[in-house]
Amino acid sequence: MLTVLAGCTGNDNSLPSAQFVPIEEGPGPNYVIGPLDNIQIFVWRNPELSTSVTVRPDGRFSVPLIDDMVATGRTPTQLARDIEEKLSQYIQSPIVTVIVAGFQGPYAQQVRVVGSATRPQAIAYRANMTLLDVMIAVGGTTEFAAGNRATLARVIDGSQKEYGLKIDNLLKDGDVKANVKIMPGDVIIIPESFF
Repeated sequence: MLTVLAGCTGNDNSLPSAQFVPIEEGPGPNYVIGPLDNIQIFVWRNPELSTSVTVRPDGRFSVPLIDDMVATGRTPTQLARDIEEKLSQYIQSPIVTVIVAGFQGPYAQQVRVVGSATRPQAIAYRANMTLLDVMIAVGGTTEFAAGNRATLARVIDGSQKEYGLKIDNLLKDGDVKANVKIMPGDVIIIPESFF
């Protein structure tokens, strides 16, 4: 039995510690709009057409004069040009600005936390996101979580790979080596302890 356990520890499925660099806040110019994002649409010289909407789960939204326009997969600038094109049927030379006010991002750009997190959920990925950022967003782990047996599932070149995480070491002991970089699409699975 000891030989089998020793063999398991030799498997290096660990991630390097995160390098701390300045974090970009909010969506940048290349942000791609996703379902449930909140977008603010400003139409210059036409305040009655300016509005704030949430992108529906099907990726579409509706505003005055425009029904069921696709927003997902578009940058704010691309969407603004699309809206200008539609509005040009009704007003002369519309100038539109789109701002993402609340963002979830496309599903492939979210980080999912399942299992024994205080609030399991999907989180919008941010540049330079770390495991600590994710754990703060989900409120940490439950009292019955086995944080040091958690795994991170990541798709690399079309195949899924799993890595061991040491969440308890990070949250309870302050071990910064356990703080790893998170990538868009990562899934963190936190099991319960066996007691």
